[in-house]
Amino acid sequence: MAKKDNTNFEQKLFKAADKLRKNIDAAEYKHIVLGLVFLKYISESFTELYHKLEADEWSDPEDRDEYIAENVFFVPQISRWSHIHAQAKLPNIGQTLDEAMEAIEKENKDLKNVLPQVYGKANLDKKSLGELIDLISNTDLQVENENSKDLFGRVYEYFLGEFANAEGKKGGQFYTPKAIVKLMVEMIEPYKGRVYDPASGSGGMFVMSEKFVTEHSGNIRDITVYGQESNQTTWKLSKMNLAIRNINSKFVLWNTEGSFLKDAHPDLKADFILANPPFNQKDWGIDILQEDARWKDYGTPPNGNANYGWILHMLYHLAPKGVMATVLSNGSLSSNTSGEGDIRRRLVEDDLVECIVALPKQLFYNTGIPACIWFLRREKSNHSKEVLFIDASEMGYMKDRVHRDLSDEDIAKIRNTYHNWRKGENYENVKGFCKSAAIEKILKHDYVLTPGRYVGIEDEEDDGIPFEEKMAELTATLKKQMEKEKELNQEIVNQLAKIGIEL
Repeated sequence: MAKKDNTNFEQKLFKAADKLRKNIDAAEYKHIVLGLVFLKYISESFTELYHKLEADEWSDPEDRDEYIAENVFFVPQISRWSHIHAQAKLPNIGQTLDEAMEAIEKENKDLKNVLPQVYGKANLDKKSLGELIDLISNTDLQVENENSKDLFGRVYEYFLGEFANAEGKKGGQFYTPKAIVKLMVEMIEPYKGRVYDPASGSGGMFVMSEKFVTEHSGNIRDITVYGQESNQTTWKLSKMNLAIRNINSKFVLWNTEGSFLKDAHPDLKADFILANPPFNQKDWGIDILQEDARWKDYGTPPNGNANYGWILHMLYHLAPKGVMATVLSNGSLSSNTSGEGDIRRRLVEDDLVECIVALPKQLFYNTGIPACIWFLRREKSNHSKEVLFIDASEMGYMKDRVHRDLSDEDIAKIRNTYHNWRKGENYENVKGFCKSAAIEKILKHDYVLTPGRYVGIEDEEDDGIPFEEKMAELTATLKKQMEKEKELNQEIVNQLAKIGIEL
């Protein structure tokens, strides 16, 4: 029940904040709002520790080192929320906020060049900005100390999703819908080790991995996240997103070239890889990467489509016992263009493809292209030389007029099917939903990996009416239709005859 209330609170908060947007595009407004949410969070974390240090006669609450020791961002006086809130109604509040963000960056090297300094812009109504500060100062956000990180994390995450929805295609470039991320994380279970996302966006894969670990009584310090993002604006969002979750993001890096042309982690061998790279990316740089080591074993991907470039890039970075999950367009399952079919055949023959999940349409904000999830694993224990196909294309529900979503029950069904199959326990093929296919079967389908080819079409439920009765009813219906059609034809002939036309 409490969870439902929290969700309602986040929705109300976003709706109220969005009302203040006025003539500002969602793409620009998200930095204004998310920057304030972040500032409120780090200020509260700082204030909590400040009061503890203040109560200790041997400690100095203004000593920056005290905060570094506790992994808390040091917030200088001009950046503290109490100071910001007191200035909210003044005409120079925009400048005050920009100076506050700049001061925080100077005091905390992990936030250098990360925080938005956009509040002094002329197109931002300062009265609305003051109202937005009041809104985020809402007493409902003054929660129990031990829950504050979780609440702010949820608010930030919810806002990210809503802004992605508002931006449409552009928004989808930085945000992967939560249900898809949750499904991938719960299937590969990143309990301990190195987690890598070569197209890390706003950091959703890392946030969900952290949630998974904590929800299963693990230690968040047992995972280390590695990421790379080519869009600097998106990278800034991810740094704030991870900071609110207290996830160390020092290995989440940005450069304009991206993971193909300038791999930020060339020597990384990751235990878990999670990614939602751009679909069907063209002109991605293979013309200058022909001899790259990443293509050595399986062939060079074509320049017109980066799908197999992403697969091979991730496979190159996969540890000997690692597992990876990546979202790709459905075309990747069957394309034979420019050697893609040969690469897919080699991946199957080397027993690297573990599972393929076909996803429903309309899950993504930025594309209507049908998508799937590839799962590749270096060591396939008791199901070698087999691939599990799951067709979830008809699952989910419409959460609004244009977007579909997966329910928790949908996610659990897919996840449990996969884990039961992997363990060899309580698994059975279900027509229309899942099928464990031997590599020989895949060879007969010319290495096409579309799940529908293997799972078949779901049997219709038997309504209990004998076949003979159904046929008799259909025959009688057809006979009536033919008699009506004959009568209609005769009536047409009669009417034409009246006006002198004989047939």
